[in-house]
Amino acid sequence: MMISHGFKSSKKDFSFGPWKVTTAKNHIMKSKDIERLTEDLNLRALPEMLFGDNILRIQHNDGFGIEFNAIDALKRINNSDDTLQVACAQQWQESRVVSEHTQEVVRPYDWTFTTDYRGTLIGEEMQMKVTETTERINLEKLRAREQIVFFDEVLLFEDELHDHGVSMISVKIRVMPTSFFTLLRFFLRVDGVLIRINDTRLYHEAGQKYMLREFCTRESNIAELKSVPTSLFTDPNEIAQHLAFKLRLCEKLELPEQKQGAVNEDLK
Repeated sequence: MMISHGFKSSKKDFSFGPWKVTTAKNHIMKSKDIERLTEDLNLRALPEMLFGDNILRIQHNDGFGIEFNAIDALKRINNSDDTLQVACAQQWQESRVVSEHTQEVVRPYDWTFTTDYRGTLIGEEMQMKVTETTERINLEKLRAREQIVFFDEVLLFEDELHDHGVSMISVKIRVMPTSFFTLLRFFLRVDGVLIRINDTRLYHEAGQKYMLREFCTRESNIAELKSVPTSLFTDPNEIAQHLAFKLRLCEKLELPEQKQGAVNEDLK
């Protein structure tokens, strides 16, 4: 079931130390803009519900930072003849009664809108430097009770795959007195075929000269989930722990040298 969306646009700004968080939620893109974007991205189709103006941005006073938006997420969709994706489409078709809809989706492109998007670095004069690292986000520390001074969640796009599943990506952030944590999640469920989750976690502690970013892929065929209650299939938070782990990429986003040494300023 798709998320229920209102039509009231909103924008929030939250400042803490040298950082500013901005979230914007707007209407679904209009058809004329969808047509233009489809051509610009050279994609055969775009998600049914595309929020092209929705954004979550984390920006330092010196201009650098990272943001999450739907357009850049779409740019990471495989726009070629991917044999894995086509095989998945054929398996999906075999699991359904033949109809015009099943014929429509079996094409040589990623009709699931799977994206490995991990955010967009921003900054005109300086940007964070990305390097691989063995350092991991301390999830136990994140589970500790700490005051949440700001929270928001932004949907980027969603598609029901012709009523036979769901493909969606959203991002949420929570800011604590001394840190912030962001989760960008792509969730795919193709009924009768597979469930896939791509998670990007971003964490920063006040006083540190870097952010930690972890990208993880989990995926299982439905046949491999026979022991899992089907009621969990529609809940990304519940089903994630039952999916097979496929990939992890850990990165350090190093903050550039700053003009006023604001990196050492505590979050407020």
